[in-house]
Amino acid sequence: PQPAHTEIVRRWLVKVHRFVIALLCLVAVTALAADDEKDKEKERNEIRQMSQQTLARLYKAEPSAKTAVGKAYGYAVFSNTGIKILFGGSGNGKGLAINNQTKAETFMKMFEIQAGLGMGVKKFRVIFVFDNEKAFNGFVNSGWEFGGQSSAAAKTSPEKGGSMQGAASVSDGVWMYQMTDKGLALELTGKGTKYSKDKDLNKS
Repeated sequence: PQPAHTEIVRRWLVKVHRFVIALLCLVAVTALAADDEKDKEKERNEIRQMSQQTLARLYKAEPSAKTAVGKAYGYAVFSNTGIKILFGGSGNGKGLAINNQTKAETFMKMFEIQAGLGMGVKKFRVIFVFDNEKAFNGFVNSGWEFGGQSSAAAKTSPEKGGSMQGAASVSDGVWMYQMTDKGLALELTGKGTKYSKDKDLNKS
């Protein structure tokens, strides 16, 4: 009888041990997931702050832009840092697209391939303004590439009564402002730049 009782106790201890290990693993995974989400939310807040700071700079440099952004179907703001070494380089950036109708946020990313001779670090901010739902949804959901032209001249839009002063028409229903450390750029560059959703930062 004694050996049988001992075997029952041993089996029970094995089950308890396995349960405790499984519970500890679950706690560890939950903690890691919580830390990961905390880091992501911190990054989201940094991007939101960048967006607001960029818009404030834009409105100061070009006051009419505030009306243009406010009346648009939606807008998107990006921050980019590009590093160029001799014959090539690349740049990465983060951004946020806002649907003015629903106030929904979509976190995005950008990637730029640079060509040509040179060295240095280039920092700039880009603000997109979308005239309609099709232009906005196409940009957010399908991504977009500024590759058909190396530059676009910022100019007043006759059909908009000058409300897009300082912006360039880069696609049907899409306008673009570019801010550098010196202010609003009159010659916008963006060849080889791709914009797409950031799957890591969007919650759904």
